[in-house]
Amino acid sequence: MAAHQLKKLALALAVQMAAGIPTVALANQIDEVVVTATPIRDSDMAAIEAKRNADNYVDIISADTIGRFPDQNLADSLGRLPGLAIERDQGQARYINLRGAPFRYTSIAFDGIDVPGAESGRIPRFDSFPSVITSRLEANKAILPSMPGESIAGHINVHTFNPFDTEGWSLATDIGGGEQDLGSGDVDKYSLRTSWSNENVGVVLFGSQNSREQVTDTREYDLAQDSSGELEVNELDFRSYKVEREDHAWGGRLEYRSEGALQSLFLSTLYSEFVDNEERNQYVFAFSTPQQGLTGEGAQVSVSRLLEDGQYENSTFTNTLGADLQLGDWLVEGRINRTETQFDMDLPIPRSVGGSAIASYDLTDIEDPTLWLDRDLASIAFPVTIGLHYVQALEVDTDKFKLDAERPMSWFGQDATLKIGAQYDTREGDGYISTPVVGAFPSSVNIDSFNTGKLWDANTSNTIGATYFDNRGLRSAWEASGTLTSPVIGAANKILIEEDILSAYAMTTTHFDWGNVVIGARVEQTDYTSEGTILDGPLSVSDTFTNVLPSAHVNINLAEDLKLRVSASTGISRPTYNEWRAAASVDIADREVTGGNPNLEAEEAMGLDVALEWYFAPASIASVGAFYRSIDNVIYADSSTIDGGLYLPSAAGESWTYTGTVNGDDGRMQGIEFNFIGHATDLLPSPFDGLGFSANVTLLDTEFKGIDGVQYDLPGTSDLIYNTSLFYEKYDMSVRLNYQYRDEWISPLEDPSEYWGEQKRLDLTAIYTLPMELGGATVSLYANVNNLTDETDVRYAGNGTINQSESYGRYYLLGFRVNY
Repeated sequence: MAAHQLKKLALALAVQMAAGIPTVALANQIDEVVVTATPIRDSDMAAIEAKRNADNYVDIISADTIGRFPDQNLADSLGRLPGLAIERDQGQARYINLRGAPFRYTSIAFDGIDVPGAESGRIPRFDSFPSVITSRLEANKAILPSMPGESIAGHINVHTFNPFDTEGWSLATDIGGGEQDLGSGDVDKYSLRTSWSNENVGVVLFGSQNSREQVTDTREYDLAQDSSGELEVNELDFRSYKVEREDHAWGGRLEYRSEGALQSLFLSTLYSEFVDNEERNQYVFAFSTPQQGLTGEGAQVSVSRLLEDGQYENSTFTNTLGADLQLGDWLVEGRINRTETQFDMDLPIPRSVGGSAIASYDLTDIEDPTLWLDRDLASIAFPVTIGLHYVQALEVDTDKFKLDAERPMSWFGQDATLKIGAQYDTREGDGYISTPVVGAFPSSVNIDSFNTGKLWDANTSNTIGATYFDNRGLRSAWEASGTLTSPVIGAANKILIEEDILSAYAMTTTHFDWGNVVIGARVEQTDYTSEGTILDGPLSVSDTFTNVLPSAHVNINLAEDLKLRVSASTGISRPTYNEWRAAASVDIADREVTGGNPNLEAEEAMGLDVALEWYFAPASIASVGAFYRSIDNVIYADSSTIDGGLYLPSAAGESWTYTGTVNGDDGRMQGIEFNFIGHATDLLPSPFDGLGFSANVTLLDTEFKGIDGVQYDLPGTSDLIYNTSLFYEKYDMSVRLNYQYRDEWISPLEDPSEYWGEQKRLDLTAIYTLPMELGGATVSLYANVNNLTDETDVRYAGNGTINQSESYGRYYLLGFRVNY
């Protein structure tokens, strides 16, 4: 069996970082450790030991563990931690729900520097960041005063690679290729990381590129039920998406270390970009009168066709200059950071309307609706084609100045550590919400000439005989005609927000024979100005508010292998820049306002966490935890009655209707979670000692009171989440089968009356490490299969009828990794 030499083992680094001990101070104390070829067990051991020594309730996943899951982005990787669920877009992981909570309740940081989300100024999209840039992920579920207050559910800290993690020169590369089953699209994965260090100087450079071509087979429905409960069919919508999604990342770190007062001086950079190229072929069949029952014949339908070639793009560019100073007993860490995020959407769509046909349908298999026409689909004439062009953009520039200091002290006769810090963020968001422009499509462009005649790739029945159009060629012809131009953005759709956040905290960690206690508080003052236009006149709304966020954490060693944690913490969730914009459309005649809400209040939360952790064997754990959050000012979309004077001074005292984002009351989130990781190494004889199993389950209950006094579930929450893995590693081989499940939930990005049905995923990964080194390098071959059971994801309307089903097929990836 080949042995892998790991200088300054990640286990030691993970343990001391999670415990809050300065990395620089311990850098010379970490000895070289030889680790045998049990990578799953070794990475589990590192992560579990770091969790065990942490001062708060946290779950950790190491880079080696990430490498052994079939993941391309951080959303997939994080979704395997206890209590984390995933929200997907066209089958691919995008957002994470920490503890099943709304994704707006979780913040993200890179090496301790929190960054805003590109799409909204707040909410991070985790599909924008590939897994390969990380050395470790920390999901903090109980928040310390040293962490951002904008973390009601938790705080994700992404540790990137440090050049001093490995002594001398190192190289790691990953090259993979595969295929998406539906549509035979290419799947590619490339990454390279190299580093060099001596006692004083270290440098690391890394880059990655992932791409995935897929077909998304979609059916949408407009259904209802009559008074007797019989199904009514109003509309059937057939779609096929050809999608190519790419992410690119590069970065590096240059660092100097010494044993003097200047312990460390570094410059780090990270750029990550996600690009979604999307072609949509769509036909909508609207019945002239509602059809009764699961089957029907001879019905008149109007037909429309939409052909899109669009792009979504978001990027994050973050740069940090940092220094660590040992000034007597004080370790002082200073950081200056500049982060730029950008989001752009560009969706030009020719929409042809006015077609007609006679149709028969069968919805017996509701996820595979069939529709037959009395004529060939390609022969349907569309008398009118409209040119639709949707655009959206947001650019957020953030400057951050961060100072932390800590020193040992004595507290009531006990050894303790005092940590204090301050942070100043200044942010500016500039952009506009999704804006449609409607115009005539050029008659000089013959859309039918772009019909390729190739039938759709589909998991469902293509009974309408739909074929693909050359959407890119069609867009090029539209552009060449000179009529596809950039839309003029209306004042009611613009976003212009300036925000300053000043934070300060103090905390002490006091050590006892039985464990430790962490107490402290964080104060955050937010000052913002939102500028916009109402009724063609300027509007500027400013406000300043302060939040005091205390917390306490008690970690008790009940026995050598048994730990009890009790934490009380507080947090906030500020409105997104889309929600806070001071721009809206005003209908004076109907006394209606639609748009942003610059007076929206931040959500405020108080919470309690209790966890019992049993470390019953090396690399193994069994734990149970309970949590509760009380949330005020819950942010959600609704309509409310307002004073018209807020938008039109002459209408003061009049009751107007506002449609947009409002604050609810009396929110709560409570649940219980179980986690188990077990290895048979110390329990079973060979060859069964390579077996292992992990499972985690979260049960969640949420509610809040809307402005109408009705109780609702918090958006994005599932009542049940669980993940399981069965794995085997021995003889230089490791195989892992992983299953993820979440039950139904409401997506906050869509109609709040709609909800997604349960989602399941089964993935398989296998790795074989060659039993010899090649020039001092270890080589591993791997195979990943995602979505083994070829799942179909389903969404439902508020009336309980299905309104969308979509499937994507399996995808396969083969590749190799080289580590030197």
